[in-house]
Amino acid sequence: MHSVWLTRLNNLLCVKSIVTIVLTAVFAYLSITGKISGHDFLTVFSVVIAFYFGTQSQRLNEKILESTGGKDTPS
Repeated sequence: MHSVWLTRLNNLLCVKSIVTIVLTAVFAYLSITGKISGHDFLTVFSVVIAFYFGTQSQRLNEKILESTGGKDTPS
């Protein structure tokens, strides 16, 4: 159980995750202080999150393909 948490923490601290978290915090601050509208915040945040989770999903799919020998569907 302890090693699972360490692995998750290690994955969270990769550069892409740090950039995503910082960018989210900055745009949340700008939205709260009124520097940008909530609509602009939602647009930027949606793009960042979609990119982040899209790349995570792509990486998972590549690992699955590698483990199945290149087959994308089980036979």
